Amino acid sequence: MANLPVRFTQIDETNRGDHPHFRDGDQWAFLFEKTSGRDFSFSETNNLISNLKKPVNASQAQLNYKAGAIRRCAASLRQAINDEWLDGGTLVPIPPSKVLSDPLYDNRMEQICNLIRPNNVDVRNLVVQNQSMIASHERPPGTRITIDELVASYSIDESLAEPHPSAIAVVDDMLTAGTHYRSMHTVLSQRFPQAYICGLFIARRVFPDEDEF
Repeated sequence: MANLPVRFTQIDETNRGDHPHFRDGDQWAFLFEKTSGRDFSFSETNNLISNLKKPVNASQAQLNYKAGAIRRCAASLRQAINDEWLDGGTLVPIPPSKVLSDPLYDNRMEQICNLIRPNNVDVRNLVVQNQSMIASHERPPGTRITIDELVASYSIDESLAEPHPSAIAVVDDMLTAGTHYRSMHTVLSQRFPQAYICGLFIARRVFPDEDEF
């Protein structure tokens, strides 16, 4: 992952079954694959995502790993997104699970987006989450948040709505079911019906082969 050129892989007919909220016409792309049920030592991507998701109240040593993961994700996205798209498109980070006033507010995705091409890319927190929630990766099995719950908690920050974006990339660290993207797409497409909307993900969840057990 460190030495090879980084390119996006599209979600298509070969892998869409892993992501239940993918719909015909969606444009989703990811950089790496994180194996579910395995810890940070299993793969380079598992380690990257583990570091990226470290809480903001972790030790300074742990936060140093987090900062390194943020820089690495930004550099990888920079390699994969072409300049023509960045010149005209708008990057919209997935909102943190906690509101701005919450001490656990973690704007890692905004930080990543701002580092992709510093001071020369349109990054906007167009969608705001209005109540703190338990992060998806911290929820017990079977208690994942729903699209309806997320849509109800989201709103558009009208102070950032102008000029209207013509092309939006919703940027998230992990693609699992696609719940957060689907919720973001619902809210953004209602407000900006003429905008092209796609999803860019650092990694998608994959499951280990049966013979690994």
